[in-house]
Amino acid sequence: MTEVAFHFNVPDKLAYSCRLLRKAWGSGARVVVTGEPETLNRLDQLLWTFSPLEFVPHCQLTASAATVAATPVLLARTLDDCPHHEVLVNLGQEVPAGFERFERFIELVALGDEDRVAARSRWKHYADRGYAMKRHDLASAGAS
Repeated sequence: MTEVAFHFNVPDKLAYSCRLLRKAWGSGARVVVTGEPETLNRLDQLLWTFSPLEFVPHCQLTASAATVAATPVLLARTLDDCPHHEVLVNLGQEVPAGFERFERFIELVALGDEDRVAARSRWKHYADRGYAMKRHDLASAGAS
């Protein structure tokens, strides 16, 4: 069964995503990031510029099949054609269709009320289906 983790109180989802993806890529993990198209486009741009000496290889799922197959971090609007199912990161407000195919699933929740309300709904969705969830509260951990 998919391991679900919620990272709460994320001050900046995109900056946090960059650090999370850098860490995942450094450990050899293959990651898919899903969310709304404009969010994925902004993340794509930020991954090119957030750390000049630590590039995270990534591409949109719409790239060529060879590029997608060789790239450890994929940015995907939908999960239908993902070639690997190791780690999924959700930047969106909805439960991503097909999340259960992934070994690990990370939900990022910002500080705003809208994000928190949507996250509560997703938490309930997973809990009602029997998924065990881990909670990582960045506010209590002192992380940013």
